[in-house]
Amino acid sequence: MNHSLIEQGGENLADFERIYQQYFQEVYLFVLSLSRNEAVAEEITQETFFKALKSIDTFRGNSKISVWLCQIAKNTYFSHYEKQKRHEPLQSQSVTQPRFEEALLDQDDSFRIHQALHQLQEPYKEVFTLRVFGELSFAQISQLFEKTESWSRVTFYRAKQKIQSLLEEEF
Repeated sequence: MNHSLIEQGGENLADFERIYQQYFQEVYLFVLSLSRNEAVAEEITQETFFKALKSIDTFRGNSKISVWLCQIAKNTYFSHYEKQKRHEPLQSQSVTQPRFEEALLDQDDSFRIHQALHQLQEPYKEVFTLRVFGELSFAQISQLFEKTESWSRVTFYRAKQKIQSLLEEEF
């Protein structure tokens, strides 16, 4: 797709409808791999396409449209996830004490990893996120970035090394 998508009018909606039809399944499966929840994946995917429609004029065309859509989906999912985490204590009152302590420990570790991840530069941050949290294969990551599978593996390895180094600096 090119910048003809930006033009106003009925043609713009028809173009966007084609984008929706072509990429809905790919974006949905990506979000499902992040959320592991069909209802959440459906909601985030719908929201992703709504956001994409509102900001189609910001698409510069320097990446595949599927990469752009997955980036929107990823950001939307993590915003949703953070919002859910803030409301979770109200919903989880039936949790037993030992499981709750384990969850806190895991949340601490997870938070520390996310803090370190936040400090990384791109593409390390996104490759690590796609591999660990999105559970994408190196082949899928290489497709998203239009790079080789070896590039995906090396970038992930370097991201992991940088995160480990940042975590070690904490202590």
